[in-house]
Amino acid sequence: MAPQTAVSSAPKSSKTSGDSTPSPTAAPVASPASGSIPAAPTLPPSELNIDALVYVEQMQEAYAQDPLSVPADWQHYFRTVVRSSRPQLGPSFPTASLFHAVTVTQSTFGSAAAEDAAALQEKVDQLIRNYRLRGHIAAKVDPLGSTRPFPAELNPEFYGFTDKDLDKPFSTIRSAGPNVRTLRQIVEWLQNTYCRSIGAQFLHIDSLTVREWLQNEMETSENRLRITRDTQVRILRRLTDATLFEQFIAKKFLGKKAFSLQGAESLMPLLDLAIEQAGEDGVEEVVIGMAHRGRLNVLANIAGKKPREIFREFKDLDAEANMGRGDVKYHLGYDTEWITQTEKQVHISLCVNPSHLEFVNPVALGRMRAKIDRIAAGEPLKGLVILIHGDAALAGEGVVQETLNMSELKGYSTGGTVHIVINNQVGFTTDPEDARSCTYSTDICKMLQIPIFHVNGEDPEAVAQTIRLAMEFRKKFQRDVVVDMYCYRLRGHNEGDEPEFTQPTMYKKIKAKKTVLEYYVERLVNMGGVTQAEADRIYQYKEQQLEEELQAAASGQANALAPDLMSGIWKGFEGGPEPLKNEPSTGVPLAKLKDLLARQLKLPDGFTPHPTIQKFVLANRQEMLEGTKLLDWGTAESLAFGSLLVDGHTVRFTGQDVGRGTFSHRHAVLSDYNTGAKYIALNHLSENQAPLEIYNSPLSETGVVGFEYGYSLDAPNDLVLWEAQFGDFVNAAQVIIDQFIVSGEDKWRRLSGLVMLLPHGFEGSGPEHSSARLERFLELCAGDNIQVCVPSTPGNYFHMLRRQVVRKWRKPLIVMTPKSLLRMQASSLADCTEGTFQRVIADTQVNPAKVKKILACSGKIYFELAKRRDELKREDVAIIRVEQLYPLPTEALKEALKGYKDGTPLIWVQEEPENMGAWRFLRIHYGETVFGRFPLSGHARKASGSPATGSTKSHETEQEQLLVRAFGS
Repeated sequence: MAPQTAVSSAPKSSKTSGDSTPSPTAAPVASPASGSIPAAPTLPPSELNIDALVYVEQMQEAYAQDPLSVPADWQHYFRTVVRSSRPQLGPSFPTASLFHAVTVTQSTFGSAAAEDAAALQEKVDQLIRNYRLRGHIAAKVDPLGSTRPFPAELNPEFYGFTDKDLDKPFSTIRSAGPNVRTLRQIVEWLQNTYCRSIGAQFLHIDSLTVREWLQNEMETSENRLRITRDTQVRILRRLTDATLFEQFIAKKFLGKKAFSLQGAESLMPLLDLAIEQAGEDGVEEVVIGMAHRGRLNVLANIAGKKPREIFREFKDLDAEANMGRGDVKYHLGYDTEWITQTEKQVHISLCVNPSHLEFVNPVALGRMRAKIDRIAAGEPLKGLVILIHGDAALAGEGVVQETLNMSELKGYSTGGTVHIVINNQVGFTTDPEDARSCTYSTDICKMLQIPIFHVNGEDPEAVAQTIRLAMEFRKKFQRDVVVDMYCYRLRGHNEGDEPEFTQPTMYKKIKAKKTVLEYYVERLVNMGGVTQAEADRIYQYKEQQLEEELQAAASGQANALAPDLMSGIWKGFEGGPEPLKNEPSTGVPLAKLKDLLARQLKLPDGFTPHPTIQKFVLANRQEMLEGTKLLDWGTAESLAFGSLLVDGHTVRFTGQDVGRGTFSHRHAVLSDYNTGAKYIALNHLSENQAPLEIYNSPLSETGVVGFEYGYSLDAPNDLVLWEAQFGDFVNAAQVIIDQFIVSGEDKWRRLSGLVMLLPHGFEGSGPEHSSARLERFLELCAGDNIQVCVPSTPGNYFHMLRRQVVRKWRKPLIVMTPKSLLRMQASSLADCTEGTFQRVIADTQVNPAKVKKILACSGKIYFELAKRRDELKREDVAIIRVEQLYPLPTEALKEALKGYKDGTPLIWVQEEPENMGAWRFLRIHYGETVFGRFPLSGHARKASGSPATGSTKSHETEQEQLLVRAFGS
């Protein structure tokens, strides 16, 4: 006799409450005969109801977790028939579709009613999933009231349900909240969660753990923050701060550009709540990157800049002090200390940014990575990056993709960025349909496994819920997260622009709207959260503060309020003109150099390097250690790095293929030939050394160079390098070079010691593998803003790298590095033991009295000229090398030329075309006669729009012609 089912045979339930799980009474059961199989439930169709199915599901789930937790007959049934302990793919019943017809029989489920119940449950499950997937389309996120067609799959009618089904109970055991709800309750719960002021996109995430966490966080609260009165008042204060600040500026500085936040004032409570929560989570450093829209408001109300300073900038009272330098007020940054409600201290850095919008993104991330490495021993949750985007820029600028791509890479991760989009729903004058091919401006962010929350900026409490959820997600999963705050731009692109020329209907709606503050006050007063009198007092207090700040600005009390940028970690460092006196020695004792090299050659037991590396790299370096061979480029570099590391200076080195080196000369990262295991010898020099952080970068220039520039801003004591795969590719980072690297000191008083290594040299490899565009860097040189060097020997390269750290003068260093010279052995260990970098290398092989012509050059061409001179036995030609082109090496050049007769021709020789390279730069600065003694002329390839020929034979011919011209007939 088969066991009786333990399901109640009560009449079909008609109740609508969410707690309808039945309490079945088990009937006496006879033990099954040996080998017999228990039957499936066989209740009459009229008695098999949804409650019973829910009970069976719960029994099955309990059995899957612990078989002993259910009665013995159900254990036997699940074990022998359902086999629920085995993982199942798909539903536990046959599914019907256009491609898979199922014949319904009594034996399939025991009854046709069971089939009907299962089919209805499957439709409810589909409805729930579609709300999670498509609910954002129906969400009311636009404060201007625009909507999109309501997705059909969010209507119960789409699945065949009618009004008669609304009060039927269904299982929601796989969702947050009650295990059973009626269809009416399910729809209301889903609409509240996914279709009010917040729309969520998260089902593109592959991880079930992440998706279920997000579902639970949103569905248990119906995506609404249970907010306290204190928090409501805090939001009110922040909205008041933001609103009054913009109105005050518009009234007091009529027509002046401010790129106001009006229409997006909810950004202030959003940032306030984010920083407060960050402090509670143990965050010590917050870096904010943003464009100019709303920056003045963030400066005044978040970053701690006194309004009087901003008002003084509007009055432009310091014109003489800013001649040839400085930047507009809505590009400036600031640093402050934020004290949370619970007395936690958070340092806030608002990054400077030019008008190039999204290009600050990698800079901000680089700054944070440096802070994490310095203060938190690599613990990412000690820092937080907040990037504030515009909708048009987010979708339109490629640096966004480069930055997102770096977010979870080992060399660039910072524990997750909070992205906030100020979604104006328009670019300068460009509508979304003309600006992007995707639905949302945030769709680019779906390249990552992260959630995207769209929220109505006119609902401050929904904004509060969204940032709370975003911060919790970032903390738990250490990934990026996106908050897309829909708002509007009250004015045009700036205060002098007329938006109704291009968006007349949009701006009719905008002009008819109250402020976010007004709407929120009305809501709080109606709900009894605050009184109108309380709101008025907050408003009047802030207004009085601003009036006092304006008076202080007029009286000059704003002077010297800006933070001292040369304090803290920058104390003791300097910018300005290059210091030429008392230069520190960059030599290293011979014994120390030998020890460093020997330690680099010691490999772990059992480690097998590639045979070619063993033969041509490690064996050669052993001979260099023994003094039987001279140093090559890679060995001199490793000695410079090693000497800095053991002295406590971190070396961070990134770029495409830097571990091995594009030209297979470095091999700083070795791979075991048998196992593939990695070994970095430079990280095994001494117990207390600093680390070599060396990372192969993604195939990116803009993003990576921006990141390393940002890193250098917060790591003045370290050596931070980026190497181009070929120097030619550096122009892909031109915005970072122009807007940050070469101009940062003049615009923002920000110093950087970033080193850019750019392989450069004409060797017949074509126009895209010859030139690092030396001329472009030289034309950007002014006021000793950067260094441009072309070292020609391993020894001088060694000293140049060490000089960048040893002296306290911090300027970006642009280096034209060689390619074919990388394996040339040209310096001894002794060359690295004393002295410093030689800006100009004089010719010591000729007698100045016999010289009739002086050739000056930089880089590889020197060795070709020297070889030709030897071949021709020309003792009347001197060759000097200019190793530093900027700052101009005037004193070193005078010293190198002092022994030659006045009137001796000085000829600059370069491989580059006449309109490229250093020739025109030197001619402008030194004139027709150098120091009034040496008439100056130049030999170069003829001017061209392209750097080099694509023909190897043509290159060789041009090179020969250059040498012939240099020495004459």
